[in-house]
Amino acid sequence: MSLETDLLLDRRRLKRRLLVWRSFAVLAVLVAVLVALRGENLQFGRSHLARLTVSGLIGDDRKLTEAVTKLADNDSVKALIVAIDSPGGSVAGGEGLHDAIAHVATKKPVVAVMGGLAASAGYMVAVPAARIFARDATLTGSIGVILETGEVSGLLKSLGVSAEAITSGPLKDQPSFTRPLSQQGREVLQGLVFDMYDQFVGMVATGRHMDAARVRELADGRAYTGRQALKLGLVDAIGGEHDARLWLAQTKGVSADLPVEDVVTSSFTSRALSGSLGWMFDELWKSLLSQGVILDGARLVWQRFGG
Repeated sequence: MSLETDLLLDRRRLKRRLLVWRSFAVLAVLVAVLVALRGENLQFGRSHLARLTVSGLIGDDRKLTEAVTKLADNDSVKALIVAIDSPGGSVAGGEGLHDAIAHVATKKPVVAVMGGLAASAGYMVAVPAARIFARDATLTGSIGVILETGEVSGLLKSLGVSAEAITSGPLKDQPSFTRPLSQQGREVLQGLVFDMYDQFVGMVATGRHMDAARVRELADGRAYTGRQALKLGLVDAIGGEHDARLWLAQTKGVSADLPVEDVVTSSFTSRALSGSLGWMFDELWKSLLSQGVILDGARLVWQRFGG
């Protein structure tokens, strides 16, 4: 038998083996998907606690607020735990999430558990809870609103560059990066900040059952430790999620043995592709294709209003 014939036979044997392994990979993925779907179907409708994790900067997330709002009418959800570790975010984002949590609180128990940081909008989303838990060293509070801008007219002048703005009114370009704030512009922007500040104070006063005047005394923008916040009435207890679950069991009759499921906004398919089944899909893709292309992108979000 010639060398070329041997190579051809070896090539055919390798192709058969590759076909077998590819078929096995496809079968393994299908089995895994069926098992995962069966698991989700078993979980659907069973009693549980929902956990909403609020971390990082808080933005205006429509899908998240809708998912939280729907918890109120989900009979399988017996209580909501809001786990917070956030420095704050946009006023609108905090307001939307606050209102969604407050809606849930009208129909079932809600507790908030603060991590290392729950300040500004991070505190705002905690106040609808019936009980707020914090760590001794949690940084919370920072009740206030900030609007920041910059102005580079001095730099432009030193470079010999001038900027002109044609506007329909004297406040259309306020604030501006290319010229200082006018007195009228400053007064208008200060009015915006005070109005949003009043809304924030109102949320805290309602959620914490405090007099608005007392809230204003505490709402000068400063942060408090969890221990300080407890003395001031901004939180109810020192502890974590375990303590929150014990409180739910003792005061609201929500069994401490119930499982906890995280509030998610992604579909099962996307979770499968990015989660525990992701590696199988990745290997299958590599085995079926000799070359793959991964597209990545970047996104920058800038919030002028912080709350």
